[in-house]
Amino acid sequence: MSYTPPVKEMMFVMEELAGLARISQLSGLADSNADTAQAILDEGAKLAAEVIAPLNAAGDQRPSEWRDGMVTATPGFSDAYRQYTEGGWQGISHPVEFGGQGLAKLIASPCIEMLNASNLSFALCPLLTDGAIEALLTAGSEELKARFLPKLVEGAWTGTMNLTEPQAGSDLSLVRSRAEPQGDGTYKVSGTKIFITWGEHDMAENIVHLVLARTPNAPEGVKGISLFLVPKFLLNDDGSLGARNDVHCVSIEHKLGIKASPTAVLQYGDKGGAIGYLVGEENRGLEYMFIMMNAARFGVGLQGIALSDAAYQKAAEYAKERIQSRPVDGSDAGSVAIIRHPDVRRMLGTMRALTEGARALAYVAAAHADFAHHDEDAASRARHQAINEYLVPIVKGWSTEMAVDITSLGVQVHGGMGFIEETGAAQFYRDARILSIYEGTTAIQANDLVGRKTLRDSGAAAHALLEEIDATLESLRSTDAGDAARVFEAVHRRLADGREALANVVAYVLESGKRDPNAVFAGGVPYLKLAGIVLSGWQMARALLAAQRKRAEDPQFYGAKIATAHCFSEYVLTQARGLETAIVCAHGDDPLFALNEAQF
Repeated sequence: MSYTPPVKEMMFVMEELAGLARISQLSGLADSNADTAQAILDEGAKLAAEVIAPLNAAGDQRPSEWRDGMVTATPGFSDAYRQYTEGGWQGISHPVEFGGQGLAKLIASPCIEMLNASNLSFALCPLLTDGAIEALLTAGSEELKARFLPKLVEGAWTGTMNLTEPQAGSDLSLVRSRAEPQGDGTYKVSGTKIFITWGEHDMAENIVHLVLARTPNAPEGVKGISLFLVPKFLLNDDGSLGARNDVHCVSIEHKLGIKASPTAVLQYGDKGGAIGYLVGEENRGLEYMFIMMNAARFGVGLQGIALSDAAYQKAAEYAKERIQSRPVDGSDAGSVAIIRHPDVRRMLGTMRALTEGARALAYVAAAHADFAHHDEDAASRARHQAINEYLVPIVKGWSTEMAVDITSLGVQVHGGMGFIEETGAAQFYRDARILSIYEGTTAIQANDLVGRKTLRDSGAAAHALLEEIDATLESLRSTDAGDAARVFEAVHRRLADGREALANVVAYVLESGKRDPNAVFAGGVPYLKLAGIVLSGWQMARALLAAQRKRAEDPQFYGAKIATAHCFSEYVLTQARGLETAIVCAHGDDPLFALNEAQF
């Protein structure tokens, strides 16, 4: 079985939870309506399922190859990428003035999800290009935008993000790459960058590298980092491709997963220096790079959701076909499909519930981004921006940690066959493992959530979301649920409990963040997971309300939504109190710090 994009589920989330109709009323987004979304998702589903998904296993078995500085993509990837760019998929949400379609981020999000679910290695290339486009739109000069953005938005050229160096991982204050001004507005860039996703390949005619480096008189630390655009091929005055720049791929990594995606080591300046162009102002490079990184972090969260859905689909299909053992309730005298066994049901129900909850939260975050950029009211823009910024580390960290768990469950559902590569379950598991590491580990996301997104604004964004949960709880109380009354009561009870746990942890972070930072930050990842669980559970409760209202239209689909919301409340939301306890139990006496370093 190949991947089948869940278009109806995606449209449900966009319309009922993320407010697509309201998005289409914003300035500049009139075309981002339900009819447009349906047409785009239908076409995107065909591309994902028929063109890109069939290459997923091939890429795992025959990864990209490096030879003499050149990287050749997995056979079939170049043709698939050509179809991707010819369809205009790279430019869905980018500005019309540079050749994009200018549609809402909310519409782009399910397209990104489908692409990643069909083939994560392939999808990483457009993901990094999106980040480069965002950085140039924000900080690039008019000349740089005019020369580079149209080709990036078209997808004819791809983009990369060059942060990491052998001695500088997450600590970018240690970056040593240099950029020497040439007196003509250009710089000569030299240094080594590692872990550069799609840093070299043959699918596009040019690659635009965005590189962190230091100018000669830059201050030490992160305050002295600048951002430079360094193309693989220089441009002639007429915009055509010119000479090869002094940047070369000296190797690609051998990896646990995402094997078809070349992770390059790039060497700048072996022949005197790669010609680069300053993006924005000197010494503000980290600020600009974070624009790329935030766009990429949201995209990585969608990758976690995408892999989770692909793993769930494969596991559910296998469970329906695999005949093994008699049912424990004695309802059949012979062996039955394993989907009839309680623990298999538990695993599949958990996989489905987690995936749907995380998808809903991500799409809602995308909607907040659309409001933040297009709402005509300044106060409303600021409010939506704050909520979006609070949600991004949760979408990234929670969804990717969840993906590791879900793809592991996918292997478990397959039993011994899950450990066999031919089933495909193992590839999802291996591919998922990188997601909670790159673009900032889960701990980095958690530090961001604690420091910048909770302490800095005194919990304002968190409290705004808690108030919205309260409104949903009131709707659950006041809705006449009919024969679903017991489900509504259960979801209300679990969500109320989770809401209280999250509120207590936010209060603890605000109270103890400065007084006992070690204890608070030690609980950062559990806080992030708690927020992911509760906020996803809130979306599932909202889905329950919408499904009950529309149930008569499609009893099969909406009945499944109701059951899945109930499953989330009983198997996922019930974890909230345990996480709360783990976060706040220490109060200055954290057992982690009772062990000295030698005792670990």
